[in-house]
Amino acid sequence: MRKITAGLFIALDGVVEAPDQWHFPYFNEEMGAAVGATLGAADTVLFGRKTYDSFAGAWPEREAAGEEDADFAKALGDARKIVVSNQKLEFTWRNSEQLAGDLVEAVSALKSEPGGNIALSGSVSIVRQLLASGLLDELHLLVHPIAVRKGMRLFDEGETPVPLRLISSETFKTGVLNLVYTPVDSTSDATYEDAKVHLAQPEQ
Repeated sequence: MRKITAGLFIALDGVVEAPDQWHFPYFNEEMGAAVGATLGAADTVLFGRKTYDSFAGAWPEREAAGEEDADFAKALGDARKIVVSNQKLEFTWRNSEQLAGDLVEAVSALKSEPGGNIALSGSVSIVRQLLASGLLDELHLLVHPIAVRKGMRLFDEGETPVPLRLISSETFKTGVLNLVYTPVDSTSDATYEDAKVHLAQPEQ
């Protein structure tokens, strides 16, 4: 079974919208390595249409320019790119295709195919749907030390909690936290009565 990982730039207040307007001051070699490790380990990338348009509008030109990020741009170009959209799309970036059919059914089938990891970059609505359906294996959050205070947040209002378990953490020189979570089935039924035994006892 193939693993699906999602990577997101996220502000301290949970905002994930328009990271190009606030995250670049925190981008350094550590963050570049983290992004490369997620996307670079995948041979298939899932996109929402807006995120795909952003990538397709930049990375082919960067590959052609042959500068420092050309290898990463080539790896993205060589990967299979699947775009989720209700509109009929036409593509000029190589190895791009549109997802056919229902998202959950199509991704379930994709996970069962032979191949390497499947990655998402951005595409918040897809991340939410895959989390809700139990198809997402890892959530990689690059938490920036800034409160953006406006824009879409990763988790919207809802009745059902989304329990996660932290599996790794790293602090970058910029103060960005690189946090990797995996979904879990549920939290425990602990109450305050269970928790209070862990409160520090006052010194005598």
